[in-house]
Amino acid sequence: MRHLRTLLAGVLVALLAFGAWRAWYPPAGQDQADKGASEGYAGLGTAAEGYAEARPGGRLAFPADHGPHPDFRIEWWYLTANLTDAAGRPFGIQWTLFRQALAPPGTLDEGADSPWTTRQLWMAHAAVSTPTGHRYAERFARGMAVPDARGQAGVTAAPFAAWLDDWRLAATDGADTGLDHLDVSAGGDDFGYRLRLDAEGPLAIHGDHGFSRKSADGQGSIYYSQPFYRVAGTLTVDGDPVAVSGRAWLDREWSSQLLGPDQSGWDWFSLHFDDGAKLMAFRLRGAGEAGGDYLSGSWIAADGTVTPLDDDALRLTPLSRTSVAGRELPTAWRVEVPGHDLAVTVQAIQPDQWMGTAFAYWEGMVSVTPVDATSPSARHGVGYLEMTGY
Repeated sequence: MRHLRTLLAGVLVALLAFGAWRAWYPPAGQDQADKGASEGYAGLGTAAEGYAEARPGGRLAFPADHGPHPDFRIEWWYLTANLTDAAGRPFGIQWTLFRQALAPPGTLDEGADSPWTTRQLWMAHAAVSTPTGHRYAERFARGMAVPDARGQAGVTAAPFAAWLDDWRLAATDGADTGLDHLDVSAGGDDFGYRLRLDAEGPLAIHGDHGFSRKSADGQGSIYYSQPFYRVAGTLTVDGDPVAVSGRAWLDREWSSQLLGPDQSGWDWFSLHFDDGAKLMAFRLRGAGEAGGDYLSGSWIAADGTVTPLDDDALRLTPLSRTSVAGRELPTAWRVEVPGHDLAVTVQAIQPDQWMGTAFAYWEGMVSVTPVDATSPSARHGVGYLEMTGY
């Protein structure tokens, strides 16, 4: 009977989680027009009354901001890594923990007498891309309202740790209050990984001291990254271990209204160049000036200096599309930052890096090649591309 109760409780939690996340993301393939323009992609354009708001003029505070911000509606800890084995073959991994608030602060009694009384739900995604395939898995969990109890999922700032079950991203020695040295592990039925991350540069603070504007209307998020990780460890695919090394990028972002009401999704790039520079860039489709797309990004020099890029300083142009999971996705792009003499082609290393999770999207490793290989400023590189709302 005890095992039956445990199973039923698990099913209930999964259903509650699924229902809440369906309110955030529409089912794959659902016509956005049927949901109404006010909802936008992923429900992230809906009004957010009662939640904390991301605003310009603030300042990030570490290590506290490495931890959760429960009064904001949505938040994530998002790690991607470009890796190679001893033969130079490309591999990629993703580790992501999402937090979703179900109700604004003060609308639920979150007393410690009931661990079920919580506003927070958690979702985690893990993936491995190989030269021949793409594997992924996802998990859901409910927050716990019991003080000093380690729930099924959560994040602590000092020492830093983020987890859902045994999927874990945490300070290597269990005491580091920053993000400089982390271990990450996760896996599914047919894949897994254990990697060590060591930062070789500073955090990159995006936008206006961390406020990243997401539309011409002015709403946005708080956003920073650690793009300077060196990585080493082991991937396991179908029971076969592979030693890998490479570079990784960790994004931290939280908001209560990430998109404008007319925006349908985004195309987001994190690129590592061979001269040590980095580029974060995104295109939010719709709700720019005169109804166009909204572009923004950051140029991150090899020494960590961040230069914000507005719409006029950045060009993201789809070049070709591939049919993936019944959708036509732009898997080749031209990316230009004229102020830094950058003109490159960004190409999916493997087009079918589809995350066919409950809330589907494309996330995968890309190669970076110069448009003009003879230019003195020609850059090569690797990175990750995320595409949502297609």
